[in-house]
Amino acid sequence: MRLIQSINQFDIRMFLACVNTRHQQHLSRIARSVSKTGDGYFQLGLPVLVYAAGIQQGLAYFSAVLISFAAWLPAYWVLKNTCRRRRPPAAIPAFSASIIASDEFSFPSGHTAAAFLLATMTVLFFGVIGAPLFIWAAAVAASRVILGVHFPTDTLAGASLGIAIAHLGHSIVAV
Repeated sequence: MRLIQSINQFDIRMFLACVNTRHQQHLSRIARSVSKTGDGYFQLGLPVLVYAAGIQQGLAYFSAVLISFAAWLPAYWVLKNTCRRRRPPAAIPAFSASIIASDEFSFPSGHTAAAFLLATMTVLFFGVIGAPLFIWAAAVAASRVILGVHFPTDTLAGASLGIAIAHLGHSIVAV
C-alpha cells in the first residue's frame, strides 16, 4: 500500500509540473487540437482508407484493427470502472482542467490507448512507414495530461493497454 501511495504522490507531482508552467495557456490550445485527433475518427478513418485504397494487406489491417478495438473497449471499461481513479480536478483541491472529460474516472487513458493501438497495429502491418504514428500517439497522451484530465500514469497504462491489445489483434489476424 505504501508503494502505491508513493507512486500516486510522484504522479501528482509530475502532473502538477506538467500543468503549472508559464506556457500552460498556449500549451492548452495546442493540446486541445491534438486531443481531438484522438477522439476516434482517425482510428476508424485510417483503416477504412487503407482498405478502400486497395493497399496490400488492407483487409487484414482493417480486420485486425476492428478485432482489436472490439477487445479493447470492454478491457478499457472494466479497468476504468474497477480502478475508479478520480480525475485530477476531483483528486487535487482547487485544480480545474482545461476541458471537461467525457466520464468520471481517469485510469487508464482511453484516448492514449486507442492512439497507441492504432500506431502499433500500423507498424505491425506496414513496418517503419507507420512509425510516425507513435509521435502522434505520444502527443495525444501528453495532450491529455496538459489538458488536466489524466495523470501521467494514466497515459502510461493507456499506452501499454493499446500496445498489448494491438499485438493480440495482430496475432489473431496474421495467423
